[in-house]
Amino acid sequence: MNGLNPPEGVPSSAEGMLPAKSIAEIPTAVSTLSWLRTPLQLARKKLQQREDQVFLALALVIGALTGLAVVAFILLTERMGMRIYPPGSAAWRRVSFPIAGSLIIGYLLYRYFPYARGSGVPQTKAALYAQEGRILLRTVLGKFFCTSATLASGIPLGREGPSVQVGAGIASVLGRRLGLSQEKVKALIPVGAAAAIAAAFNTPLAAVLFALEEIVGDLHAPVLGSVVLASATSWSVLRLLLGNNPLFKVPQYQLVHPAEFAIYAVLGVTGGLVSVAFTKFLLAMRARFLRLPKKTAWLQPAVGGLVVGLLGWAVPQVLGVGYGYVGDALNGKMALELMALLVVLKLIAVTTSYASGNAGGIFGPALFIGAMLGGSVGTLAHRLFPDYTASPGAYALVGMGTAFAGIVRAPMTSVLMIFEMTQDYAVIVPLMISNLVSLFISSRLQRTPIYEALAIQDGVHLPSAESPWEILLYVRNPCQRNPAGA
Repeated sequence: MNGLNPPEGVPSSAEGMLPAKSIAEIPTAVSTLSWLRTPLQLARKKLQQREDQVFLALALVIGALTGLAVVAFILLTERMGMRIYPPGSAAWRRVSFPIAGSLIIGYLLYRYFPYARGSGVPQTKAALYAQEGRILLRTVLGKFFCTSATLASGIPLGREGPSVQVGAGIASVLGRRLGLSQEKVKALIPVGAAAAIAAAFNTPLAAVLFALEEIVGDLHAPVLGSVVLASATSWSVLRLLLGNNPLFKVPQYQLVHPAEFAIYAVLGVTGGLVSVAFTKFLLAMRARFLRLPKKTAWLQPAVGGLVVGLLGWAVPQVLGVGYGYVGDALNGKMALELMALLVVLKLIAVTTSYASGNAGGIFGPALFIGAMLGGSVGTLAHRLFPDYTASPGAYALVGMGTAFAGIVRAPMTSVLMIFEMTQDYAVIVPLMISNLVSLFISSRLQRTPIYEALAIQDGVHLPSAESPWEILLYVRNPCQRNPAGA
């Protein structure tokens, strides 16, 4: 055998294994790839050296992208809902679609998006304090589409909490892709959360306060400037695409008599008690579902769908977020009996839906329950003392903030949010009184805030120290289901 020939069984370059010309081109291709990679590496290194400037610019990008995502969220949910429940649709739809929707989405959550369950706020806080600011792109996409389908099917959860996780996820993905340090990536989480709330509620100031009060837990956090920038940008995107339309259209209110303050205090008491009932019932039911075998997790959301379907068949107002009915209550267009009934039925439907593992938040349901509770108290007070009380709509408005403060434990955000919705100072003092009473009662009867309690059930211990930026002890029980946030 000639030494210049290939061994037996190995084809020569002329026989087609790899042409000599192709072999010669390999160094050129490698050098081309290296030439392309080098500028990218240099650019990334420069970004890392200028993290502070990049951080502010990134806040603008995060605000714009999150605003677009929330607008898409709103449009997709509403249009899907209108197709599933057209005006005058048959009663069987109100039973079948919540069950079918929760069953299908439950399987998708179990099989493909295990970290997209639940609200999104405790998962966002867990990502900030326990998971190095890491939220996966798959979780963001799963949260967006699964929540949209869940809400469109009639499950009475909210889109605002999921929007928080989507916004924080966008921030996390961008920060990590740009190679920012771990601390900078974590600092981007409240930036994305603020942008989400600003667009979801059309309340940019309340969004800033929520990100600092609830997500960070520190009103003096160093990310304040970036949070404000992202919130303003997201809000601008919302106004550009959907117009300057408030979430609720409400008339101007005024205090009729100083004695009304006592009635608002009574509303605070009832709001605090309802908030405690909501929180305890949800946590107790969720604890039961968590104890079930993990292989049944895909089927569990259908339990919530079944409860919602049966309640929705009897009372259609139970289905969905129900912001249209909140608007009716704010304008005094709902009967006392129906509002009182909806407080109970909505509480049952929401807690069951959430506890069973459906994707959706509790912001919207808290506002709904508060509006119906406030409207009930206001209607009753107006019947008893017509010359000394305002219209029931004023109490429905204050009731929204009261329930939000009692359930979410963000009283300052609640006051500012309601003010931004109404742009009326007249409601501020009654709202502060009612919020304070509700917060006092709920914190006394339910020591652990709802988001912290939900995280503990998932094995994540959120900070409760003076400075929440301290290192967090992260404990996971291997016997529990994985926490619904990554």
